[in-house]
Amino acid sequence: MTEADKTLHARHVMTEHELATLGGGVVAYIKTLTADEASRMFPAIEGLPKGINLFSLHAADGTPLALTDTRQAAIGHAIDDDLEIASVH
Repeated sequence: MTEADKTLHARHVMTEHELATLGGGVVAYIKTLTADEASRMFPAIEGLPKGINLFSLHAADGTPLALTDTRQAAIGHAIDDDLEIASVH
């Protein structure tokens, strides 16, 4: 393999900045949280009921956008904001 072939086949490695801005303003994901996790992520919200799951909508870079009590409400927030929901595993 020549040097030119190696250059053509080199993989592009994303920088941290490129990764952080990937999908910005277009892609979001939904995360299931316990009340304790939600309290840490959304400290301004007080009195969250214990023992239930909550659902947070996040921008592609991880920025929390909304906290809801149902997955359907989180999906509704994403649709209202014209965001594509990505599956995250």
